[in-house]
Amino acid sequence: MTDPNLAIIILAAGQGTRMKSSLPKILHTIAGVPLVGHVLATAAALEPAHVVAVVRHERDRVVGVMSELLPGLLIVDQDDVPGTGRAVEQGLAALPEGFDGDVVIVSGDVPLLDSVTIAALIAEHRSTASTATLLSALLDDATGYGRVVRGADGGLDRIVEQKDATDDELTITEINSGTYVFGVGPLREQLALVGTDNAQKEKYLTDVLGLLKQAGSAVAAVPVSQPWLVAGVNDRIQLAEAALRLNGLIVRGHQRNGVSIVDPASTWIDLSVSIGEDAEILPNTQLKGATTIERDAIIGPDTTLVDCEVKQGATVKRTDATLAVIGAWSTVGPFAYLRPGTDLGAEGKIGTFVETKNAVIGAGSKVPHLSYVGDTTVGVGSNIGAGTITANYDGVNKHKTVVGSHVRTGSHNVFVAPVRIGDGAYSGAGTVIRKDVAPGALAINVAPQRNMAGWVEANRAGSAAAKAAAEASEETN
Repeated sequence: MTDPNLAIIILAAGQGTRMKSSLPKILHTIAGVPLVGHVLATAAALEPAHVVAVVRHERDRVVGVMSELLPGLLIVDQDDVPGTGRAVEQGLAALPEGFDGDVVIVSGDVPLLDSVTIAALIAEHRSTASTATLLSALLDDATGYGRVVRGADGGLDRIVEQKDATDDELTITEINSGTYVFGVGPLREQLALVGTDNAQKEKYLTDVLGLLKQAGSAVAAVPVSQPWLVAGVNDRIQLAEAALRLNGLIVRGHQRNGVSIVDPASTWIDLSVSIGEDAEILPNTQLKGATTIERDAIIGPDTTLVDCEVKQGATVKRTDATLAVIGAWSTVGPFAYLRPGTDLGAEGKIGTFVETKNAVIGAGSKVPHLSYVGDTTVGVGSNIGAGTITANYDGVNKHKTVVGSHVRTGSHNVFVAPVRIGDGAYSGAGTVIRKDVAPGALAINVAPQRNMAGWVEANRAGSAAAKAAAEASEETN
């Protein structure tokens, strides 16, 4: 149910210079989702009446991603006045005139803060009838953060930014997380009074708390249960730390749901991945994008799957696959490369050092060794010999190879597409197939073998081979 008395403002205007990247900071990903995507998902889970994002740096690029992730998002462009206070002020202006509820303020670069934590903060804010409630955190090292200054009664007195803090205030370990709940009316009133007389020359949102306190309004700071929940991402180190933390949570979630993950430390799973019960994930495996793995499948070791479907009981070992479908009880690898469009049927096989692309391989069919199969359809129960190549490209266009059902092709074949091999056909070793093969036919290239007696002794006299040949000849005479 939508909460008509709740609005959320996401601060997403920062440049993120410490990332040292051409990509806007909030578009860097963890678990397959942009940082701001995690924040948008949390906002949506709270079911507010309105969600507003305040943007500036790389505006069009950021808005394109955010609007796709959360349709209906209200976008506000921050002007040249710096500071979070000004950003929130502009975000408030985008809310409908009649809105008179609570406003949650969150940052677009805090990806691990979940809806349960924010919902508890909102509940605390409303149950205590506070005008403003801040989510704080207790850190061993608070360097760089705004400090929560409490009064003699233990209540929130004010927030002081790092650059404006006294030596005594710098010893405080309770910090401002940048997440707040405000009553919208008092917030609007006090923001209008906030100036830029500070070390940063910015309009601080935190100054509103002091003004509310002076006006006699109830303000509070509530420490979060785990500090990592409110950890922001400002550089690549913090990005990796957040990714590691989230991946640990994802892995544990799958383990609790009946998935065996042998080595959580070397297993990376995107948020959108689905894994069935009794599947087993072996070390050094990455499961990315919209990958789905059904029950009883075994994945890994040393495997990367991107947007793949793995059916029940399949085994995928030391494989790199993207946009591939792997049938039930089939086997893939080791050292296989499945490119987009690969569809392996039930109980089929793509074996060692095999590359496939746009290849539909029927149930029970096998491509066991050292082959390239591209732009190809293979029927059921067929076997493609070792070292086979489908020559699908003529230098200008791609062409298709069709292999029927119950076909047996010899080793080191080349199928020069477009070509069709009929059901039940065979081919000899080393055959280059340029013409269609009728069902049940044997395709061979006729090239009689010629043995030239004495060639080594005549042309390689004195060599080890010549000596070995001479000795062998004496033994047989």
